[in-house]
Amino acid sequence: MANSLLTAPLLAIESSCDETACAILSPEGRVLAETVHTQMGHAALGGVVPEIAARAHLTLLPGIVEKTLTESGLKLGDMGAFAACTGPGLIGGLIVGSSYAKGLAIAMDRPFIAVNHIEAHALTARLPGLVQHDIKFPYLLLLVSGGHCQCVAVRGVGQYEKLGGTIDDAAGEAFDKVAKLLGLGWPGGPALEKLALEGDDRAISLPRPLMGREGCDFSFSGLKTAVSRQIDPYGMAALPRALAADIAASFQSCVCDVMADRVRHALEMMPEAQSLVVAGGVAANAAIRAALEACADEAGIAFVAPPLRLCTDNAVMVGWAAIETIRAHEAANVPLRDGIQTAPSPRWPLGEVTAPSIPAV
Repeated sequence: MANSLLTAPLLAIESSCDETACAILSPEGRVLAETVHTQMGHAALGGVVPEIAARAHLTLLPGIVEKTLTESGLKLGDMGAFAACTGPGLIGGLIVGSSYAKGLAIAMDRPFIAVNHIEAHALTARLPGLVQHDIKFPYLLLLVSGGHCQCVAVRGVGQYEKLGGTIDDAAGEAFDKVAKLLGLGWPGGPALEKLALEGDDRAISLPRPLMGREGCDFSFSGLKTAVSRQIDPYGMAALPRALAADIAASFQSCVCDVMADRVRHALEMMPEAQSLVVAGGVAANAAIRAALEACADEAGIAFVAPPLRLCTDNAVMVGWAAIETIRAHEAANVPLRDGIQTAPSPRWPLGEVTAPSIPAV
């Protein structure tokens, strides 16, 4: 297409939580350069502090963009378009990242594409060269992270249906809270997984919330409370390491069982799914990944989990989502909405993502 936006590289920015990231992708989706900085200063505070995160984005972003450009050997003028995560997420970080990218787009007289954070996770599995076989629509996405836990039917670019989600804590949030109860600090997921290797996953009786129920919603708040009750008798005394390991292993086993059960129900709700795609930082947990892979095997479909660096928040997924969006609109000959007019928002449901009228491929 003569007027295609996909004739030059695209620069993307991610700043929805505590990762400040920039990536430059070729028109085909090849990663030319990327930089991700995780703000570890929040660890001492027990979790991400939104205003501190936003200020850090403001300080870090110019240098990160410059570093990414230098590694790519390109200049701002070489870009064909700019993109940024515009929601959902922490509003301060979204304002910083999207405003910076919009400023670059205006200065270079290039288009700006506003990207939905969840859509970016949903489309990551289709990044060229990521898996042996191209991922075709439709597929089931399980997004499990510190802020999200939901099953989504992905039928095409801009064509999503939320089948179920958490009614309280997200999975990653539950891992962090239980890790904190066990004295493991923040972020707690990796530390809890390591401790669980020392324990007996059948030693502690814990509930499996919503397991066996109709649908594919999640709930982890009650499980977290049950863990707290196991720890309460010790008060301020140090928890014996053997007991802590048993609690960690039993908690992780519960989460695995619940996730597997919820995904089985989601696959029953979406029998046309050709793949099970898992994204989000919790997808790095080996036990959870094994349980979900078993679900895919039972259903006779492919299991796809992007490498860890693309499971957690990053700008590559933002850039790829922008490229997929451009392609879809150009294929349908539907004008792409000017993203400059899209205001950052802490809530942006997938159902509100604009979809061109095109067949899924």
